[in-house]
Amino acid sequence: MSAVGYRIDRFLRLMNDRGASDLHLAVGRPPMLRVAGAMEQIRYRIVLQADFHQMIQPIAPAERWQEFEATGDADFAYEVPNLARFRVNLFRQRRGSAAVFRVIPSTTMTVDQLGLPPQIRRLADISSGLVLVTGPTGSGKSTTLAAIIDLINESRDCHIITLEDPIEFVHPNKRSLVHQREIGAHATGFGEALRAAGREDPDLILVGEMRDLETISMALAAADRGTVVFGTLHTNSAVKTIDRIIGVFPASEQNGVRNVLGESLRAVVAQQLLPRAGGGRVAAVEILFCTPAIGNMIREGNTRQIISAIQTGAKSGMIEMDTAIRALYDAGLVSARAAYDKAINKELFEDLLGN
Repeated sequence: MSAVGYRIDRFLRLMNDRGASDLHLAVGRPPMLRVAGAMEQIRYRIVLQADFHQMIQPIAPAERWQEFEATGDADFAYEVPNLARFRVNLFRQRRGSAAVFRVIPSTTMTVDQLGLPPQIRRLADISSGLVLVTGPTGSGKSTTLAAIIDLINESRDCHIITLEDPIEFVHPNKRSLVHQREIGAHATGFGEALRAAGREDPDLILVGEMRDLETISMALAAADRGTVVFGTLHTNSAVKTIDRIIGVFPASEQNGVRNVLGESLRAVVAQQLLPRAGGGRVAAVEILFCTPAIGNMIREGNTRQIISAIQTGAKSGMIEMDTAIRALYDAGLVSARAAYDKAINKELFEDLLGN
């Protein structure tokens, strides 16, 4: 690597030393780190456009840099040997160019290591249909999905195809055969990659982001045909996830989509990260397992009833988001303000703010 290349590596090593999850590099201000959910400024001068160009272009794949110059947005993965891999997003803002580096752990953490509810392990046994892992940006969706895929890889003889933008966690072949495809490098888009994956004899397809009508439609079709499809959306509850999928389609198609989703949906995991009391962050996790009754609610458009179904399904392993947040508060893991800020029904948490 050239001397210019090492310039960004120094910031990434500092990021690693500080235990930061993200490095923000933006023209017009000094670099910043996100540590335990809070932004911290690095003692460094204001980044100029020339600095940005010299630090980022040498590490960006040529086609991604061209994409950034043409569109003002691009994603890729970058690895510092013996340190870590990073997911990189390039974009433009008012003062000039900007980049966010997010660390990708070098090893895939297990469900237990992540502190996820043990019933998450049941997702590894699903043999057909749609499983959704959802949450806001930076809530750990990719990390949770990687743990589930690794569990399947260790325990089942499957052909797993992942479609990612970019590839984050690298999965070696264990009991399963794993093919990982990166959008841009191996396919022009998720829709094209999903279409091709259907011809490649998959047992499981992971769709890194179900972001548009074509991708969602094809993922639903694959799940309806009997393939296991894992996907992600940027929603913070199971009900909002179901509504989001249906709402993507034209009104004339929504009844049909409800029928397909009611038949093919197997589970939704929604997660949010809350600041942990004393430092760090902790996940609140909502889990829906799709029962015949919930399938009927989806088909009939009665998604508001699903919250009650999750609450009454606690014995079968379901957890509702506000219940999960309240449990974190009761255990002393998060503050009342943090619980209130992330709650779905904030009225349930208003009494805590007086404490």
